[in-house]
Amino acid sequence: MRTFPAWWLPPGVPGRASPAATKPPPHARGAEHPGTAPTAFSTASVSDHLRLRFPTPDPAFARRLCDHLVEAGARLHERRTDSLVASLGRAGARFLDPADPIRKEALDVLPAAAGLSTAMAREVLDGMARDWTADRLARLVRSQFPDTAVLDGFRPGPGGSRVRAFGHRLIVQVGAGNVAGVSVGGVARALLARSPVLLKPGLHDAVLPVLYARALADCDPGLAASLAVLYWPGGADTMEAEVLSRAGLVVVYGGADTVAAVRARLPATTPLVAYSHRVGVALVGRDALATGRADRAALDAARTVATFDQRGCVSPHLFWVEEGGALTPAEWAARLAAAMAALEQDLPAGPTPPEVASRMQQLRGTWELKQAAGEGARVFRPAGAEWTVAYDPDPAFSPSCLGRFAWVKPVPDLERVAGLLAGLRPFLQTAGLCGAGARAASLVEQLGAAGVTRVAPLRRMGWPPAWWHHDGGDPLRALVRWVDWEVEQEPRAPG
Repeated sequence: MRTFPAWWLPPGVPGRASPAATKPPPHARGAEHPGTAPTAFSTASVSDHLRLRFPTPDPAFARRLCDHLVEAGARLHERRTDSLVASLGRAGARFLDPADPIRKEALDVLPAAAGLSTAMAREVLDGMARDWTADRLARLVRSQFPDTAVLDGFRPGPGGSRVRAFGHRLIVQVGAGNVAGVSVGGVARALLARSPVLLKPGLHDAVLPVLYARALADCDPGLAASLAVLYWPGGADTMEAEVLSRAGLVVVYGGADTVAAVRARLPATTPLVAYSHRVGVALVGRDALATGRADRAALDAARTVATFDQRGCVSPHLFWVEEGGALTPAEWAARLAAAMAALEQDLPAGPTPPEVASRMQQLRGTWELKQAAGEGARVFRPAGAEWTVAYDPDPAFSPSCLGRFAWVKPVPDLERVAGLLAGLRPFLQTAGLCGAGARAASLVEQLGAAGVTRVAPLRRMGWPPAWWHHDGGDPLRALVRWVDWEVEQEPRAPG
């Protein structure tokens, strides 16, 4: 079984080692800095082929690490935005270079770490790393700060005032593990906001942040000095409390229970930015069911279900298909199943988690019984396939069990969908839309009013751009604090 070090620490932290800061050879990764004190390590298995090694939780060390990051981060406000973008972009671009050893190691370890097939791991890495390049990061900054100079110094504000965006003394980011690479984007945004950052990655998303930190240290050691990646397991409450007590801002990704637990441990004065569980849905209009378009729509739909093996908040749970087109919704469900089968050859699913496999088996069995009873239900799933398409004549929303299980449901017209979303407002995020024609603008208005925060074509549903309004907010602006300078006006001379 392979062991991967699930931590990266900047040089100079007292009493702890970093496996990457001194760039040991691959066979020696995990070796301590010369001269640092010995420390205890623990391991956690993430698959049959990989385990993570990490420092045993130690609140005293966490305190020293936070103090070190705050001291290093105090120099970030001296950095210009274009310099930060360039350095972060150089580190990110390495994950797109086929010849770069960082990319090679990522593709070697990521399938086992994230529970993805090799082909899907490559797809995820390419899709994520596109947003880590200098061009994408610069567009992110411009989209959220029309006057980007407010990150570099005071700029003219309303009423003759001057304004500037500052970072926080320390951002603590608690990552999730359902989608690999999400934590890297959060790290880049924290550094762009001029804040040192301590990332606790999710168990299945520790590899890419560690490799990104290593890449950043190669190209800009000064900037990497403000970053630490440190995994610790759930239940290390004393360790987590120590870290959270020192944060100026906390960013947390995860389910409602995770967010609530972090919020409960925070001092009342510490702001929290939370990205909790979200649901994706899709709408397929009559225009997409026409001859020559139905198969294209089915292929786009299949690919967006397969992306991340349906684990992302952007992944669709179901497709509402409009009646009255060249194909019935049930016939289009068969086209979707054919596309899922074809895609499995090029982009196979990874191993299904046991809890998902159990729920999927139950759903398949129930729907096969309904199909046999002549209730209008249909199940499309060849023997041995990892995916399932289930047609349900009841248009009411049904959550997927994930694992590439897609519902298809009929609606008389797409205008009915907004009403079917009632009760889901706190969980809605992305809606895919195709085949709406001239009705698209009206439908998007309805979906937005219902609580959807992003509408995209099916083919782009799984890949929001770096500058999107994540869950309806600004992910970079949310990381800064504003300072207003009300400039004293000189009195006018008499006469």
